[in-house]
Amino acid sequence: MTTRSKTLIPGLGWSLHGDGRTIRPGDVVAPDERLSWGRSIGIGMQHVVAMFGATFLVPLITGFPPSTTLLFSGIGTLLFLIITAGRVPSYLGSSFAFIAPVTAAMGSYGMGGALGGILATGALLFLIGVVVHFAGARWIQLLMPPVVTGSIVALIGLNLAPAAWDNVDAAPVTATITIIVMLVSGVLFRGLLGRLSILLGVVVGYAVALLRGEVDFSAVDPALRAAAGGDLGSLPQVQWFGWPEFASPEFHVGLLGLFLPVVLVLVAENVGHVKSVALMTERDLDPVTGRALMADGVATMLAGSSGGSGTTTYAENIGVMASSKAYSTAAYWVAGLVAIVLALISPVGQLIATVPAGVLGGAGTVLYGMIGVLGVRIWVQNRVDFSHPINLAVAGVPLIIAIANFTMVFGEVVLEGIALGSFAALAIHHGMGAVARWRGTDGGSEVPEDKEEADAALATPVNRDGLAE
Repeated sequence: MTTRSKTLIPGLGWSLHGDGRTIRPGDVVAPDERLSWGRSIGIGMQHVVAMFGATFLVPLITGFPPSTTLLFSGIGTLLFLIITAGRVPSYLGSSFAFIAPVTAAMGSYGMGGALGGILATGALLFLIGVVVHFAGARWIQLLMPPVVTGSIVALIGLNLAPAAWDNVDAAPVTATITIIVMLVSGVLFRGLLGRLSILLGVVVGYAVALLRGEVDFSAVDPALRAAAGGDLGSLPQVQWFGWPEFASPEFHVGLLGLFLPVVLVLVAENVGHVKSVALMTERDLDPVTGRALMADGVATMLAGSSGGSGTTTYAENIGVMASSKAYSTAAYWVAGLVAIVLALISPVGQLIATVPAGVLGGAGTVLYGMIGVLGVRIWVQNRVDFSHPINLAVAGVPLIIAIANFTMVFGEVVLEGIALGSFAALAIHHGMGAVARWRGTDGGSEVPEDKEEADAALATPVNRDGLAE
């Protein structure tokens, strides 16, 4: 017998799954179910650990305050759960797609300009979510078939390669050890520990940096530094709790070309996340796809309005759900609340901010490379045929544009590698396709008419073969 709690907040009531302690073989804990609160809290903590490494790396790389990003990550997760009425379990962490445009904006207009770009991106994502909610997601698949989606995802990772080298060059030994630990831990450990390769690499790299004297603690509370040095009498003077650093956005037309292409990646990630959860829970979640996009748009706008990084659904937490068989949104409420509490603990943000360049360079090398290869994985997973000239051009030209970071200036609008590459992928695919249809020549692959095949037209963190494995 199951019981459901009454609540005025959408998605906040859960039925108890079985006895609340065990999950029968072949069964899963559905999004609207929960295990006992003790077990739900434990799984929620696993979600926090899984997202933590990647989420705090983005503000460190871009120069944003880590605590502020963590705060709006937690708040955004709770908003996501409410807007999707508890039907889509997800954690909203920092999106790596924002790193390049934020870095460029920071150099020209400072943090205010970068926040304005993030806010505008969130607004556009929200509007797309409204359209998808009422018109369905088929038009997204027609706009961005697998060859286009794969190109855009790949070019973002490859465009960030120079940023990774700048940090690696600052401390090559630490960066190399960080890379090795990240790579080895992914195959050395099983279960959750194996999925925490980013966090493990950062921890070990940080320890190496400490031994090599590369960590600067000047920004840490002096009382806390004194206590760490053995002066326990300083503990009462430590400021344990405080509000993160907030900032206001500024809007510059010239930055829109840098940020708006990020929407294409956020759409692919969100739709892919919804499809992955639907696959694993055997539920039809297509009706809430628009809500998921709107929710991420709201979370990104909120972050951009106050000093946080743009958000997206996290594949890292897909792994936790797949291994625990618990897709309960109750665990994500725990994760979101814990993230908010951590953001308000002042020493947490101060210590995160001390992560040195060598560690960031090592982590960036692995993560940017994986983003690039994820685009290739989308091509392979969807069997993109590169014997067609259109597919070959859509994949090749945008990558060169992004790697070389082509730049064009139109008045106040500056378009760099990611923006130009994204536009090129869309223009080449649809432009060459239109000419091919007019001439009756071979136009390359289109989105399949069969719904089940068409559902694979966007990136998904977990496909059927991966889930079975």
